[in-house]
Amino acid sequence: MRFNLSYKPFGERAILIEWPSEISKTVLSDILFFKENIKKHKLGSIVEIRSAYNSLLVIYNDDTFSFEEEISLLEIIYSSNKLSKESPSKLWKIPVCYEDHFALDLDVMSEAKQMSKAKIVKLHSETVYTVYFIGFLPGFLYLGGLDERLVAPRKGTPRMKIKKGAVAIGGSQTGVYPNESPGGWNIIGNSPIDFFNSKNEIPCFAKAGDSIQFYEISFEEYNTIKTLVDAGVYQIENEVLND
Repeated sequence: MRFNLSYKPFGERAILIEWPSEISKTVLSDILFFKENIKKHKLGSIVEIRSAYNSLLVIYNDDTFSFEEEISLLEIIYSSNKLSKESPSKLWKIPVCYEDHFALDLDVMSEAKQMSKAKIVKLHSETVYTVYFIGFLPGFLYLGGLDERLVAPRKGTPRMKIKKGAVAIGGSQTGVYPNESPGGWNIIGNSPIDFFNSKNEIPCFAKAGDSIQFYEISFEEYNTIKTLVDAGVYQIENEVLND
């Protein structure tokens, strides 16, 4: 499927390419495919390509290029795209402790939704989420696919300090805070793994197009995994989906 894209100058040395304003796997697949095709053309003036829910930002290494010429070239690359095998993606299995020690807002969500905490945990952990892009903080995965029954408004007053690894729900999204930071999402658990480590060759293990599934662990299991993570020997369970 091909879309009617818009191309806009973005600052002095970037072009913003936009798809229809929707969150869908079809749009994501097209974005990632176009991104890879731009990379394959090895255009020397491009230094970075960033993706989001429905856009690509193509950044160039100088501010003297012709927007018109570069946009025409990008349009040619897009229109000449041929269907091909999808890039390999992975399903990452992420341990989460949903116990009260970490689940600061689970009681409130349970009462507001007239749903048991166990049911909320079950709905949250049985879903396979799609990674759309990484942003806000290094290693913060924007995940699509949250069960509609778990949609919850962001908090009116954000917390000034949220613990690293906090698993939270904000609106129709869920995610994990990769580092301690302020935040206004509803916290329902915590994961002991590192979502971003600058010492690693690949600082964030997941990429756009990958999938995430959470699974419940006890507080004792949390501490065991945390010890392995701190020692640098924990391996996140994963499987290749479309190799």
